[in-house]
Amino acid sequence: MDPVHRPGEVSVAGPGRLRVASVPFSDPYVDAVLPEEAVPVGAPGEPSRWLDEAYLAAHADQVDVLHLHSGYGHLGLRELESWTETVRRLGVPLVVTVHQLRDPAQSSRSRHDGHLRTVLATAEVVLTLTPSAADEIVDRYGRTPIVLAHPSLAVPDPELGAERGLVGVQLGVPSSAVPDPVAVARAAASGAVSGGGRLRVLVEAGGDAHPDIRAMAESGELELVEYTRPDLAAQLQQLHVAVLPERCGTHSRDLEVCRDVGTRVVAPSCGFFADQWSEVVTYGNDERDGLDPVSLTAAVSAALTRPMPRPADRAWREEQRAAVQRVHAEVYAQVAADRSWV
Repeated sequence: MDPVHRPGEVSVAGPGRLRVASVPFSDPYVDAVLPEEAVPVGAPGEPSRWLDEAYLAAHADQVDVLHLHSGYGHLGLRELESWTETVRRLGVPLVVTVHQLRDPAQSSRSRHDGHLRTVLATAEVVLTLTPSAADEIVDRYGRTPIVLAHPSLAVPDPELGAERGLVGVQLGVPSSAVPDPVAVARAAASGAVSGGGRLRVLVEAGGDAHPDIRAMAESGELELVEYTRPDLAAQLQQLHVAVLPERCGTHSRDLEVCRDVGTRVVAPSCGFFADQWSEVVTYGNDERDGLDPVSLTAAVSAALTRPMPRPADRAWREEQRAAVQRVHAEVYAQVAADRSWV
């Protein structure tokens, strides 16, 4: 088993092995793309201690590459600018993966735009997940990213079947990403019924559903089910169609789980969800025009007329992940070598 080195400890990567500090330290995507020959340096916890300038300066000699994925949204723009200045001063190679060009958790795009402009100006290498996102990064920030496929995140449960006609959507209380969850539920329910199916609304355990959605569940218009994050893949596998409800965003991990387990996806017109997978049916939902409930109803109904896709071929997905890891290994070796010359 590869060792996990904690900051503050002396870490010896060994011949050909590079010490990589990922931000965040670990999540399903970070774990999937990390090459086997890389030694992860850090510890779980949010926010990452590598985002603290004093901590970074004190431990810069214990890391060969810093890879920023997410988890920096809590920093103010001036704080992040100061952090990137520290990264440059210390000569720590910075790699940035752009997962989201628009942060769904924020009410407007201005803050995230400023964050991206700051980190991309410092990054030695930029990565992203779709050609369309890469084009936007070139247009807006003048950086040309390497485009890498999103790796597999789930393995289907062979004991778990999917229900033909069952449509699912994750909805909680109103948010900047889903300001009107009731309208989404009503349109999706209408499409499910039109396609001969039914709607299941998934609510994360510990969260809450809108009172009107609870009323719809009590009247039999939909089913309300609580889930936990570890259980999400199994919940998605039981569906014929999964609806992504957000009006802003760029890429989706839930979409990749659906691809893995064989669930068709109905995705909004915002972002580049349809670029991730060909089995996506698109409906109108973005920040400029808002939700088009008629198009959502039609998209759900149309998706139900199509056969359920087969789960992704595991051998192909493993080959894909290995290829993504190889590119990460090459990028890390390149930027670490550049640092050694300095």
